[in-house]
Amino acid sequence: MNQLTNLLQSNPYPGRGIVLGRDATGSYAVIAYFIMGRSENSRNRIFTPTEDGIQTQAYDPSKMTDPSLIIYHPVRQIGRGLVVTNGDQTDTIRDFLLEGKTFVEALRSRTFEPDAPNYTPRISGLLSPDGSFQLSILKSNGGNPNCCCRYFYQYSLPAPGEGRFIHTYQGDGDPLPSFMGEPRRVQLIYPDAETMAYETWNAMNLENRVSLFIRYIHLKDGTFCDVIKNRYDN
Repeated sequence: MNQLTNLLQSNPYPGRGIVLGRDATGSYAVIAYFIMGRSENSRNRIFTPTEDGIQTQAYDPSKMTDPSLIIYHPVRQIGRGLVVTNGDQTDTIRDFLLEGKTFVEALRSRTFEPDAPNYTPRISGLLSPDGSFQLSILKSNGGNPNCCCRYFYQYSLPAPGEGRFIHTYQGDGDPLPSFMGEPRRVQLIYPDAETMAYETWNAMNLENRVSLFIRYIHLKDGTFCDVIKNRYDN
Protein backbone atom coordinates (compact mmCIF):
# COMPACT_ATOMS: atom_id res chain seq x y z
CA MET A 1 0.00 0.00 0.00
CA ASN A 2 0.99 3.60 -0.57
CA GLN A 3 1.63 6.06 2.20
CA LEU A 4 -0.83 8.94 1.77
CA THR A 5 1.83 11.45 2.77
CA ASN A 6 4.25 10.09 0.16
CA LEU A 7 1.66 10.46 -2.59
CA LEU A 8 0.99 14.04 -1.55
CA GLN A 9 4.66 14.95 -1.25
CA SER A 10 5.38 13.61 -4.73
CA ASN A 11 2.55 15.55 -6.41
CA PRO A 12 2.58 19.37 -6.13
CA TYR A 13 -0.93 19.70 -7.54
CA PRO A 14 -3.38 16.79 -7.12
CA GLY A 15 -6.16 19.41 -7.07
CA ARG A 16 -9.01 18.26 -4.83
CA GLY A 17 -8.90 14.90 -3.10
CA ILE A 18 -11.04 12.42 -1.17
CA VAL A 19 -9.86 9.66 1.18
CA LEU A 20 -12.23 7.08 2.65
CA GLY A 21 -11.22 4.13 4.80
CA ARG A 22 -10.74 2.72 8.29
CA ASP A 23 -8.30 3.60 11.04
CA ALA A 24 -5.56 1.25 12.25
CA THR A 25 -7.59 0.07 15.27
CA GLY A 26 -10.54 -0.86 13.08
CA SER A 27 -12.88 1.17 15.29
CA TYR A 28 -13.28 4.28 13.17
CA ALA A 29 -14.26 5.18 9.63
CA VAL A 30 -11.91 7.82 8.23
CA ILE A 31 -12.84 10.65 5.87
CA ALA A 32 -10.51 13.27 4.40
CA TYR A 33 -11.23 15.98 1.86
CA PHE A 34 -8.84 18.69 0.68
CA ILE A 35 -8.72 21.50 -1.84
CA MET A 36 -5.72 23.11 -3.51
CA GLY A 37 -5.52 26.16 -5.76
CA ARG A 38 -3.25 27.91 -8.23
CA SER A 39 -5.21 31.15 -8.84
CA GLU A 40 -5.95 33.89 -6.32
CA ASN A 41 -9.67 33.13 -6.66
CA SER A 42 -9.17 29.43 -5.89
CA ARG A 43 -6.90 30.16 -2.96
CA ASN A 44 -9.32 32.69 -1.47
CA ARG A 45 -11.32 29.99 0.31
CA ILE A 46 -11.76 28.40 3.71
CA PHE A 47 -13.73 25.45 5.10
CA THR A 48 -16.34 26.30 7.71
CA PRO A 49 -18.55 23.85 9.65
CA THR A 50 -22.29 23.54 9.05
CA GLU A 51 -25.02 21.58 10.82
CA ASP A 52 -24.53 18.58 8.55
CA GLY A 53 -20.90 18.91 7.41
CA ILE A 54 -18.81 21.71 5.94
CA GLN A 55 -18.98 24.36 3.25
CA THR A 56 -16.47 26.44 1.33
CA GLN A 57 -16.55 30.20 1.83
CA ALA A 58 -14.55 33.14 0.56
CA TYR A 59 -11.84 34.16 3.00
CA ASP A 60 -11.99 37.71 1.65
CA PRO A 61 -15.37 38.28 -0.08
CA SER A 62 -14.07 41.47 -1.73
CA LYS A 63 -11.56 39.40 -3.72
CA MET A 64 -14.01 36.73 -4.91
CA THR A 65 -14.31 37.10 -8.67
CA ASP A 66 -16.29 33.97 -9.61
CA PRO A 67 -18.02 31.78 -7.02
CA SER A 68 -19.16 29.14 -9.52
CA LEU A 69 -17.44 25.75 -9.09
CA ILE A 70 -15.57 26.81 -5.94
CA ILE A 71 -18.32 27.62 -3.42
CA TYR A 72 -20.26 24.50 -2.39
CA HIS A 73 -20.90 21.96 0.40
CA PRO A 74 -18.13 19.33 0.18
CA VAL A 75 -19.47 17.20 3.05
CA ARG A 76 -23.08 16.51 4.06
CA GLN A 77 -24.37 13.93 6.53
CA ILE A 78 -27.52 11.93 5.75
CA GLY A 79 -28.57 9.93 8.80
CA ARG A 80 -25.41 8.04 9.69
CA GLY A 81 -24.18 8.10 6.10
CA LEU A 82 -21.89 10.76 4.69
CA VAL A 83 -21.54 12.29 1.22
CA VAL A 84 -18.26 13.96 0.22
CA THR A 85 -17.57 15.54 -3.18
CA ASN A 86 -15.61 18.29 -4.91
CA GLY A 87 -18.66 20.27 -6.05
CA ASP A 88 -22.36 20.91 -5.91
CA GLN A 89 -23.03 17.27 -6.79
CA THR A 90 -22.99 16.79 -3.01
CA ASP A 91 -26.49 18.23 -3.01
CA THR A 92 -27.54 16.14 -6.01
CA ILE A 93 -26.48 12.94 -4.26
CA ARG A 94 -28.16 13.97 -1.01
CA ASP A 95 -31.43 14.79 -2.80
CA PHE A 96 -31.45 11.48 -4.72
CA LEU A 97 -30.76 9.48 -1.57
CA LEU A 98 -33.56 11.22 0.31
CA GLU A 99 -35.86 10.23 -2.58
CA GLY A 100 -34.86 6.58 -2.16
CA LYS A 101 -32.61 6.59 -5.22
CA THR A 102 -28.93 5.63 -5.43
CA PHE A 103 -25.48 7.17 -5.53
CA VAL A 104 -25.03 5.90 -9.09
CA GLU A 105 -28.40 7.26 -10.25
CA ALA A 106 -27.50 10.68 -8.86
CA LEU A 107 -24.17 10.86 -10.66
CA ARG A 108 -25.59 9.62 -13.94
CA SER A 109 -27.46 12.92 -13.97
CA ARG A 110 -24.21 14.94 -13.72
CA THR A 111 -21.07 15.43 -15.77
CA PHE A 112 -17.57 16.92 -15.36
CA GLU A 113 -17.07 20.61 -14.64
CA PRO A 114 -17.48 23.05 -17.57
CA ASP A 115 -14.09 24.70 -17.03
CA ALA A 116 -12.48 24.29 -20.46
CA PRO A 117 -9.81 23.31 -21.28
CA ASN A 118 -9.32 21.41 -17.99
CA TYR A 119 -12.80 19.89 -17.72
CA THR A 120 -12.09 19.15 -14.08
CA PRO A 121 -13.43 15.74 -13.01
CA ARG A 122 -16.17 15.51 -10.44
CA ILE A 123 -15.06 13.14 -7.68
CA SER A 124 -17.56 11.84 -5.14
CA GLY A 125 -17.76 9.45 -2.21
CA LEU A 126 -20.52 7.89 -0.11
CA LEU A 127 -19.67 6.38 3.26
CA SER A 128 -22.20 3.93 4.73
CA PRO A 129 -22.75 3.49 8.49
CA ASP A 130 -21.03 0.08 8.45
CA GLY A 131 -17.82 1.56 7.03
CA SER A 132 -18.27 0.33 3.46
CA PHE A 133 -18.10 3.03 0.82
CA GLN A 134 -18.39 4.01 -2.82
CA LEU A 135 -16.25 6.34 -4.92
CA SER A 136 -16.83 7.83 -8.34
CA ILE A 137 -15.15 10.03 -10.91
CA LEU A 138 -16.86 11.74 -13.85
CA LYS A 139 -14.36 12.99 -16.43
CA SER A 140 -14.11 13.96 -20.07
CA ASN A 141 -12.91 11.44 -22.60
CA GLY A 142 -9.40 12.76 -23.24
CA GLY A 143 -10.53 16.38 -23.12
CA ASN A 144 -13.56 15.85 -25.35
CA PRO A 145 -16.32 18.11 -23.95
CA ASN A 146 -19.01 16.03 -25.64
CA CYS A 147 -18.18 12.73 -23.95
CA CYS A 148 -18.37 12.01 -20.21
CA CYS A 149 -16.81 8.86 -18.80
CA ARG A 150 -18.42 7.77 -15.52
CA TYR A 151 -16.52 5.37 -13.23
CA PHE A 152 -17.91 3.83 -10.04
CA TYR A 153 -16.07 1.83 -7.36
CA GLN A 154 -17.62 -0.07 -4.46
CA TYR A 155 -15.66 -1.22 -1.41
CA SER A 156 -16.79 -3.37 1.49
CA LEU A 157 -15.55 -2.59 5.00
CA PRO A 158 -11.78 -2.21 4.51
CA ALA A 159 -9.15 -3.87 6.66
CA PRO A 160 -7.93 -1.82 9.63
CA GLY A 161 -5.50 0.86 8.50
CA GLU A 162 -6.57 0.77 4.84
CA GLY A 163 -8.27 3.35 2.64
CA ARG A 164 -8.71 4.60 -0.90
CA PHE A 165 -7.58 7.95 -2.30
CA ILE A 166 -8.94 9.67 -5.41
CA HIS A 167 -8.13 13.17 -6.65
CA THR A 168 -8.91 15.38 -9.62
CA TYR A 169 -5.54 15.77 -11.36
CA GLN A 170 -2.56 13.54 -12.09
CA GLY A 171 -0.38 16.57 -11.41
CA ASP A 172 0.26 20.11 -12.57
CA GLY A 173 -0.01 21.07 -16.23
CA ASP A 174 -1.79 23.21 -18.80
CA PRO A 175 -4.37 21.89 -19.36
CA LEU A 176 -4.47 19.96 -16.12
CA PRO A 177 -4.34 16.19 -16.70
CA SER A 178 -7.28 14.29 -15.18
CA PHE A 179 -6.79 11.54 -12.60
CA MET A 180 -6.30 8.13 -14.17
CA GLY A 181 -6.92 4.59 -12.94
CA GLU A 182 -8.56 3.12 -9.86
CA PRO A 183 -8.52 5.04 -6.55
CA ARG A 184 -5.14 4.55 -4.86
CA ARG A 185 -4.91 2.07 -1.99
CA VAL A 186 -3.37 3.87 0.99
CA GLN A 187 -2.33 3.15 4.57
CA LEU A 188 -4.20 5.00 7.31
CA ILE A 189 -1.91 4.53 10.28
CA TYR A 190 -2.80 7.69 12.20
CA PRO A 191 -4.06 7.19 15.78
CA ASP A 192 -6.59 10.05 15.64
CA ALA A 193 -8.03 12.81 13.47
CA GLU A 194 -5.65 15.45 14.81
CA THR A 195 -2.57 13.41 13.91
CA MET A 196 -3.89 12.61 10.44
CA ALA A 197 -4.69 16.28 9.84
CA TYR A 198 -1.21 17.36 10.96
CA GLU A 199 0.62 14.78 8.83
CA THR A 200 -1.58 15.28 5.77
CA TRP A 201 -1.47 19.07 5.88
CA ASN A 202 2.31 19.11 6.20
CA ALA A 203 2.66 16.72 3.25
CA MET A 204 0.67 19.00 0.93
CA ASN A 205 2.44 21.53 -1.29
CA LEU A 206 2.90 24.69 0.79
CA GLU A 207 2.15 27.08 -2.08
CA ASN A 208 -0.94 25.30 -3.41
CA ARG A 209 -2.68 23.91 -0.31
CA VAL A 210 -5.90 25.71 0.66
CA SER A 211 -8.04 23.69 3.10
CA LEU A 212 -8.27 20.23 4.67
CA PHE A 213 -11.09 18.40 6.48
CA ILE A 214 -10.67 15.19 8.52
CA ARG A 215 -13.39 13.22 10.28
CA TYR A 216 -13.08 10.06 12.40
CA ILE A 217 -16.45 8.32 12.96
CA HIS A 218 -16.86 5.59 15.57
CA LEU A 219 -18.40 2.67 13.71
CA LYS A 220 -20.41 1.43 16.69
CA ASP A 221 -22.14 4.55 17.92
CA GLY A 222 -21.62 7.13 15.13
CA THR A 223 -19.86 9.70 17.31
CA PHE A 224 -17.20 11.63 15.46
CA CYS A 225 -14.31 14.08 15.69
CA ASP A 226 -13.63 16.74 13.04
CA VAL A 227 -10.48 18.71 12.28
CA ILE A 228 -10.34 21.59 9.80
CA LYS A 229 -7.18 23.30 8.55
CA ASN A 230 -7.13 26.43 6.37
CA ARG A 231 -4.16 28.22 4.82
CA TYR A 232 -5.22 31.44 6.54
CA ASP A 233 -5.39 29.95 10.04
CA ASN A 234 -3.14 31.65 12.56
